[in-house]
Amino acid sequence: MSTPTLSALPIRRLTPRDLTACADLSEDRGWPREEHKWGLLLSAGTGYGIDDPDRPGLLAACVVTQYGPLENPSLSAIGMVLVAERHARKGIGRHLMRSVIESAGTTPLTLHATPNGRLLYEQLGFKTTGRAEMVVGRFTPATSDAQAPGVTTRAATAEDLPTLVRLDTEVFGLDRTHVLTRLPAFTDQLRVAEADGEIIGYAGAWPNMETHVVGPLIARDTETAKALIASLGAHTDRPLRTDIDVRHEELLTWVKVRGLESVAFNAVMTHGVPELPGDWTRRFAPLTVAAG
Repeated sequence: MSTPTLSALPIRRLTPRDLTACADLSEDRGWPREEHKWGLLLSAGTGYGIDDPDRPGLLAACVVTQYGPLENPSLSAIGMVLVAERHARKGIGRHLMRSVIESAGTTPLTLHATPNGRLLYEQLGFKTTGRAEMVVGRFTPATSDAQAPGVTTRAATAEDLPTLVRLDTEVFGLDRTHVLTRLPAFTDQLRVAEADGEIIGYAGAWPNMETHVVGPLIARDTETAKALIASLGAHTDRPLRTDIDVRHEELLTWVKVRGLESVAFNAVMTHGVPELPGDWTRRFAPLTVAAG
């Protein structure tokens, strides 16, 4: 089959029934299968895929998670852009991304790009507006650690959810209710930080292969972010993994001293907006780089 034909194949909406095919595609590219993450993304977002014309399964896929009013989203996050290895570098990814951009209309877009994907996204009009550093390792608290004065952490309860949504909307800059309401089922841990009886931050830890991914991580300040990570680390025997905005230098230094190591950098890119909304000083890590 010729390249022009491949790059003109129809694109369809994916459903949760496509989860196994998406995981197969991840595995084909040497990624972990990540069924748990795919399940969240396909339920909270909109998946797009191209069926393989030669065999059962998907030739390419991606997921778009929208934020803001349902009828008029204020931002769409693109993630999990994958093309089957045997058809890589044939214009299929470009074909899929162009369709997503066209479908978005005037809605601003954002994504986290690996060094390999960054050139394509730049050619499609995305601009780098930030960077995130992925760190992984077993969290080992230091004897010098002391929780910030007046700050306590605890497991979140159902009664906390409205407060978390209000805090998250203020910090993220857009309403993420449809994602946050899925966190109690998606995460193995969902914890809040309090000061003077007020919730000043929250964080989740969700299973991804052999690790627990820390995200989202929203906190009043760096000390609160440290307290939340330490509380999550104390309640798991798995290594932690997270993607921290590189502007949070103090937090990155702190987690590295406690056993996490840098493994990758991703470019935070936007299309149609000069920077992401919200307050980056209180937004320490995304839920996942695939959804923001």
